[in-house]
Amino acid sequence: MTIRIVRTVAELRAVLEPHRSAGIGFVPTMGALHEGHLSLLRAAAVENPTVVLSIFVNPTQFGEAADLDAYPRTEEADVELAASAGAHIVFAPSAAEMYPAGFATTVSVGGTLTGTLEGAVRGRSHFDGVATVVAALLLAVHPDRAYFGAKDAQQVVVVRRMVTDLRIPVDIVTRPTSREADGLARSSRNARLSTSERQLAAVVPRSLRAAQDAFISGIRNAHRLTALVREGLADAGLDDEYVEIVDADTLDPLTDVTRPALLALAVRVGTVRLIDNVVLDPGNDDRIAIERSRA
Repeated sequence: MTIRIVRTVAELRAVLEPHRSAGIGFVPTMGALHEGHLSLLRAAAVENPTVVLSIFVNPTQFGEAADLDAYPRTEEADVELAASAGAHIVFAPSAAEMYPAGFATTVSVGGTLTGTLEGAVRGRSHFDGVATVVAALLLAVHPDRAYFGAKDAQQVVVVRRMVTDLRIPVDIVTRPTSREADGLARSSRNARLSTSERQLAAVVPRSLRAAQDAFISGIRNAHRLTALVREGLADAGLDDEYVEIVDADTLDPLTDVTRPALLALAVRVGTVRLIDNVVLDPGNDDRIAIERSRA
């Protein structure tokens, strides 16, 4: 099936109807595709006969107008990359298509899931925007599986909660964080880093790895582990917005890591805001060590 660009929900549903019985995979994005997105598309192509990629820069999840305006729009290049990675359909709606006149509905996931980490810094409205647009996209595509990267771990937890609570019939598939050779998590924002800032940004994964090494050596105290990360960032002159260890499922803060946890951070390098995380699982030290060695 040749790749096709679709602009409206009505056309999307009509195009997908003949393919529903065989299975549909879906990768939601805001465009500016990089290897992380392409790895999600390739995974979707392995597991689904039809793969849909969405490109929509969602205005409701940006807290700062300048950040929204600065987000890169590269649709023509994105379509070519998507085709090379196995996508069959690109859904690229306008803001008016996703939020038509009179639109008055917000999907809001409450509690700690949206009140901590990114929610604490960017406000609950950020995840209201995420939940609302993802719900709308899932209902438009109606896929069997939707694919997300582990870099946006809190987003994945929020989406899983929303899908479960609203009984949206889709499997949420999480794929490992895609990283550059020096460990930096791939992000569309990385393109905005200057050469010197890009070198400095490599401190972020190195600091997380230092905490992972300490965890593997037996340190379980959350304060000691987060202090290692903060020290690594501070030594490079970087101030974190947050460095926290939380339960991997509930996002509740942890004092000691006795169950699977996320070590998550946000930091600004120049004007570019970067987020990253690693999993700390006391039941899988060997797996962590192997993944750590591959990074």
